[in-house]
Amino acid sequence: MSPLIVLLSLALIIIVVIFYKKPSKNVILPHDYKELLRKHVAFYRSINNEEKIRFEKKIEEFLGYVRIHGVNTTVEDIDKLLVAASAVIPIFAFPEWKYYNLRDVLLYPDTFNKDEFLSGNHPKNTLGMIGNGAMQRVMILSKPALHFGFENDWGKENTGIHEFVHLLDKEDGEVDGLPEALLKRKYLVPWLELMNQNIEAISTGNSDINIYGSASRAEFFAVAAEYFFGRPDLFKENHERLYNLMTKIFQQEPPGPLFKHPVN
Repeated sequence: MSPLIVLLSLALIIIVVIFYKKPSKNVILPHDYKELLRKHVAFYRSINNEEKIRFEKKIEEFLGYVRIHGVNTTVEDIDKLLVAASAVIPIFAFPEWKYYNLRDVLLYPDTFNKDEFLSGNHPKNTLGMIGNGAMQRVMILSKPALHFGFENDWGKENTGIHEFVHLLDKEDGEVDGLPEALLKRKYLVPWLELMNQNIEAISTGNSDINIYGSASRAEFFAVAAEYFFGRPDLFKENHERLYNLMTKIFQQEPPGPLFKHPVN
């Protein structure tokens, strides 16, 4: 497909995203949604039956007010569920939370160009991002990266969770690594000090946290959250002070891989 056609297709989607307003709707989840969640989302497998019901309701609620579009790719049931799971996991301890700063998610068939939101033959290395300006309430995700984040139960990386943590960070007006909407004021200074210490450790090669976390405080928060939710057992072992503060931010201790049930 030519770059011009790709650009025109994207422009049409953006116009719809910006100008078309649609109220929350009742969502009918796919008939096999429980099996899909059990198979692909370790967090869901690890929680008890009562919590599973609450998780499912949060998935349904999210899909009722956020639309998911494919850019040169088909959006399937599992794609919608994984986007919704990425959103629900960080706010699972906040029953009333909604992403009021998000209306649409665009899925790309590959990584994309951060500046022009293009895939195809253009330079590309971005897995996900949240929009600004005219794209203020839009998130863009690489579909393969979204799936990869849920494929490895023992992994410390999850692009979907990363981007939704940026949205949580943005709730107070800035994406700066200081989630003031979630963290009590008395913890802000300890959190800032701990972030700076860990960013320095990453920069000097003395940390197992993804090196991308040293790019900024905002990226540190999102990268650390991926690790926190993906391998909470290892995160707690290697970064106990950081783990304890993040349990205060997210108001939960994520279920670890020792409690995950293998899928045949």
